[in-house]
Amino acid sequence: MEYVHGYSNREALRLADQADTLTEILHSGITYPSGSSVLEAGCGVGAQTVVLAKNSSESEITSVDISEESLNHAESLIRSEGISNVNFQQADIMNLPFPENSFDHVFVCFVLEHLQNPEQALQNLKRVLKKGGSITVIEGDHGSCYFYPETKESVKVWNCLVQSQKCLDGNPMVGRELQPLLKNSGFKNVEISPKIVYVDSNRPELVDGFIKKTIIAMVEGVKDQALENGMIDIETWNRGIKDLYKTAEPGGTFFYNFFRGYGIK
Repeated sequence: MEYVHGYSNREALRLADQADTLTEILHSGITYPSGSSVLEAGCGVGAQTVVLAKNSSESEITSVDISEESLNHAESLIRSEGISNVNFQQADIMNLPFPENSFDHVFVCFVLEHLQNPEQALQNLKRVLKKGGSITVIEGDHGSCYFYPETKESVKVWNCLVQSQKCLDGNPMVGRELQPLLKNSGFKNVEISPKIVYVDSNRPELVDGFIKKTIIAMVEGVKDQALENGMIDIETWNRGIKDLYKTAEPGGTFFYNFFRGYGIK
């Protein structure tokens, strides 16, 4: 798996900002019982791990990722927060080193969008989940993005993000597919909840945390790929980024839809 946003310190900061901003929207109601074993698959730099561990402080969390660099960052972050209920292990979600029926619950956030075969990944996770255990999957959907003011240039830079992910065989619109993916992977009682983020100047914390530090920062992260692959020229790129920032000004608005899926083995 190749991560479209890269592994820079700037990306780690963006992920932390995103997690802080979206905690109440994405993690509301996600808590695991005392003593339960939880697998976080694809923990990255630990931005979501912090929220997960704090919300279920008496559960035992195993967080895995394919990137050793990300794991080192995640472990450092967790320790700095004084969290002690998380163990980290390097592992590939497509070849998990755990026996069948190892975990009570599985948590996956912003991972399936980067995989060539998300259904196979879900089947692998189902294998290590105990019978009757649950899986929670959170994904975005870049096709759900609407903003005002909208210009040709701002739409082009947004589409650079979409195309860059597709070039790596990812699926930037995977959110809308969570229901069939979970069903086809053999999970039962599948439920999907849309998690809407709407931002205007009446919500200044989201203007900064979501539009600027999450969305625009995410788009800016694919600048090099977009230019190198001829998706856009530098003048159009610069105008488009400038126009995106106008959505964070008074009179600007931004809409994006996340999806949270739930299923039982």
